[in-house]
Amino acid sequence: MDPTDLIIARPEGLYCPPGDFYIDPWRPVERAVITHAHSDHARTGHAHYLAHTLSEGTLRTRLGADIHLQTLDYGAAIDHHGVKLSLHPAGHVLGSAQVRLEYRGEVWVASGDYKTEPDGTCAPFEPVSCHTFITESTFGLPIYRWPTQPVLFAEINDWWRRNADEGRASVLLCYAFGKAQRILHGVDASIGPIVVHGAVEPLNAVYRAAGVALPPTLRVTDPEVSPQLLKRALVLAPPSAQGTPWMRRFGNYSDAFASGWMQLRGTRRRRGVDRGFVMSDHADWPGLQKAIKGTGAERVFVTHGSVAVLVRWLTENGLQAQGFKTEYGDEDVADANSPPADVLSNGASGESPPPDLPPEGGGATSRAAADDLSPSPPGGGATSRATADDLSSSPPGGGATSRATADDLSPSPPGGGATSRATADDLSSSPPGGGATSRATADDLSPSPPGGGPGWGPAADTDDQAEPA
Repeated sequence: MDPTDLIIARPEGLYCPPGDFYIDPWRPVERAVITHAHSDHARTGHAHYLAHTLSEGTLRTRLGADIHLQTLDYGAAIDHHGVKLSLHPAGHVLGSAQVRLEYRGEVWVASGDYKTEPDGTCAPFEPVSCHTFITESTFGLPIYRWPTQPVLFAEINDWWRRNADEGRASVLLCYAFGKAQRILHGVDASIGPIVVHGAVEPLNAVYRAAGVALPPTLRVTDPEVSPQLLKRALVLAPPSAQGTPWMRRFGNYSDAFASGWMQLRGTRRRRGVDRGFVMSDHADWPGLQKAIKGTGAERVFVTHGSVAVLVRWLTENGLQAQGFKTEYGDEDVADANSPPADVLSNGASGESPPPDLPPEGGGATSRAAADDLSPSPPGGGATSRATADDLSSSPPGGGATSRATADDLSPSPPGGGATSRATADDLSSSPPGGGATSRATADDLSPSPPGGGPGWGPAADTDDQAEPA
């Protein structure tokens, strides 16, 4: 990497040398810009945090009410050590943001996690013009293509309605932050009552406080929750609730799992659920292509997920691309249990995904077989093997590209390294590019008084942001 790069990889996380701060660091640092409040991106132990205004509720709920947090609205900019920093919608969860950095005419954008289809629970993704784009690649394989919102919620509503008519509770396993609220916002609440796990309701309160419309919800301990009521209820619970005594109260229930990993038919089988709904808060393969093209970037760094496959596709389509090795991917660890020994996670954080299921952010598991790479049809039934066309894609703007090979679909080794096709350069990270930097004091991050002064810096004039050539 060029020693003048605006963002480099350090053991603590992604680091901006001229600004002396990190983006979503995984080890304790003095100054951390946080893209969103999922636990693989927002960790405890940092001295000072900067995040979007709507992330404040979830960050304080998850990291502690007393964290030293400064917030910014979308599009507002501050100047810190000469680096102009602003946050822009990522469309992932409430308060999620892309981080735009501008320094000496060069513009970089770090995406954090994102999805490109609006869902009504958070500000939709906006492409931000830049010279260099750092993108996630959680679902960076051509097999991953999400159903539209209307199709997805028609499937969920039909399943819930059929169960309610049969007098069975509908237990839908989903991540407590983001996914659960998206389901609440999208389902037809007239079908029956909605009951949520104790891990979900505090986050519902944060969304409601931010003005997101959610239907009324009950907790199982509420006095009005009776066995008769549960027979028509939709129950939202984190994956960790599966198989626990908490589930016994629902009697002869039907269960389902909502995840992007449900695109792989083998995942639903191993999960042991009745239904799988293909639903993710990350971009699918076409979404990744669309987002990257929308930035106009000439250079792309790829983080957690199917790094080598996306790097290869970008390179074949004329962009400078390589991987950043990170410790992202163990999303929403509060919802997770320990996996079997043969399930591999992405990164080396030691945090565990749910059993037999990589977290949204992790790579493929070692148990993935050819069947796992076949897309599941609506309803989660059997399907024919994926054809070569399913695994091919067109570059931005059209035109054919080479078919994906078996190497492109091979699982990542332990630790989230490159697949056999990746070179060492693909996943290498730059050294700090100089000597150690002195630690910033608390004054460096205190809110700036009117007119500037110490802190992240005075508000910047957003009208003169440089556009890439």
